[in-house]
Amino acid sequence: MSPDLSAIHLDPAQFPPEPLPCLRCGKVASMRFRGPCPECTAELRDKYRGEARVVAGAEYEPTMHVTPNAVALKD
Repeated sequence: MSPDLSAIHLDPAQFPPEPLPCLRCGKVASMRFRGPCPECTAELRDKYRGEARVVAGAEYEPTMHVTPNAVALKD
């Protein structure tokens, strides 16, 4: 019988929120793991939000880096 390794199952009840200091602003907030508090997380998402755009590149033209074989060029 092989174990199911296709997904990791996490029970949120095993990690109850605890009062932890924010690693960014130092404010104590109720969090499951160490990191930025919810206010800092929202501020960072607004500040560093990326915009999707289409980047136009040059048409691909393959180059030949191989010299022709002398035997193949013989008549």
